[in-house]
Amino acid sequence: MQRYAAEIYRLQQDHEQVPLSLLSSHIESSAQAISTMVKRLNKGGFLVHEPYRGVRLTPAGEKIAMPSLRRHRLTEVFLVKVMGYDWAAAHELSDVFEKGLNDEIEDRVFELAGRPTRCPHGEPIPSKDGVMPIVKDEPLVNVPSESDCIVSRVRTHNPDKLRYIAELGLVPGVPFHLLSCAPFQGPLRLQMKPHDHIIGYELSQSIWVEVTKKGTGNKLPPLKRP
Repeated sequence: MQRYAAEIYRLQQDHEQVPLSLLSSHIESSAQAISTMVKRLNKGGFLVHEPYRGVRLTPAGEKIAMPSLRRHRLTEVFLVKVMGYDWAAAHELSDVFEKGLNDEIEDRVFELAGRPTRCPHGEPIPSKDGVMPIVKDEPLVNVPSESDCIVSRVRTHNPDKLRYIAELGLVPGVPFHLLSCAPFQGPLRLQMKPHDHIIGYELSQSIWVEVTKKGTGNKLPPLKRP
């Protein structure tokens, strides 16, 4: 039950309602099993299900999701920092690895991983008592040009995207200056060390940042009248 609640929690960060088809694509279970679990969660007051729209956790549902989210994200850090796995593989590996953890091993993983507060992708790790830290960031696509930013989170589990983002150096904690944003969902130019980078709009949707200095934004040229 906690695993389903945790996956719904992750998905509802980007969706007001989580369609069952989307939930099914992220959990390796049959449609019947997912439907049964959704009914259990709904009956227990852990989620609200609107037919043809999807589901959303209640505060009680978010509470039961926290232990699973904590274990998963701690495991991701352990796999990357201690065992040396690529961050692009950490999410899927953690799905398997975390199933063998009990509370005692989880505490040991927490210590060995350096008492982390974020997973390798920058997602916050809930505390032991189930409190999710508040992260003040926003999607890079919403940031005006000429802003100073720090990469906060990389919100994708696509291994190819993660490897490419790592090659660009756009990992959590890295600062950059947003030089320009082309209009109409065009590319973005980032000033970084040692090289500037130009990234597409689609890729930039996966990058969330903390803005340390807000810029003025692009100004389109005035319309020329005949």
